[in-house]
Amino acid sequence: MVDVRELGELQLDGLREVANIGAGHAATALSQLTNRRIMVKVPQIKVLKIDELTTLIGLDDEETVACVAMQMLGDLTGRTVQIFPRETTERVTGILLGRDDVDFPRGFGDLEQSALKEVGNILGGAYLNALSDFMGLLLLTSVPGLAMDSVASVLTASFLEFQEDRDYVFVVETVFNMDEVDHELHGHFLLVPDEASLDVMLRAIRLA
Repeated sequence: MVDVRELGELQLDGLREVANIGAGHAATALSQLTNRRIMVKVPQIKVLKIDELTTLIGLDDEETVACVAMQMLGDLTGRTVQIFPRETTERVTGILLGRDDVDFPRGFGDLEQSALKEVGNILGGAYLNALSDFMGLLLLTSVPGLAMDSVASVLTASFLEFQEDRDYVFVVETVFNMDEVDHELHGHFLLVPDEASLDVMLRAIRLA
């Protein structure tokens, strides 16, 4: 099996370019859906072990976040997990619903949850489509699921279905810029491939 730690800057740059293409597609889809200007960019991409994620995300372990998860199907299997902090969750959901009064997590009912799952579906689908084109593989996703819990809870090994021999995750920092927001809103997209799929991905990346 290819050692994930052997990935160099060239391979990471390739992955970053793939993520940037996906972010561009996601921005276009979200802008068309809301009829507002929404930009999505990828400042960094990393390959980390699960116990390094909390530091990267930079939130208190007990802070409540929204987490959109989807199963990855097709030629690669695993799951994607998108983590949105409170402010990002409220702003993005509010824009989709045309409201300014979205209160997360207390006021997050079925309608708000459905809207955020749609954001996660668009973003995750765009990233995976770009990765699919890059590697020439078929990638599909399941219907998104949503969890609202503390950072510590959503990053537990049980939630991400990690095993001792499969504890690496691809982390794409996602930044939203919206026309009525005067600062950046952050989220994180996690790609968690199964062991066999991780091997396929790494070999494809090393040869790219």
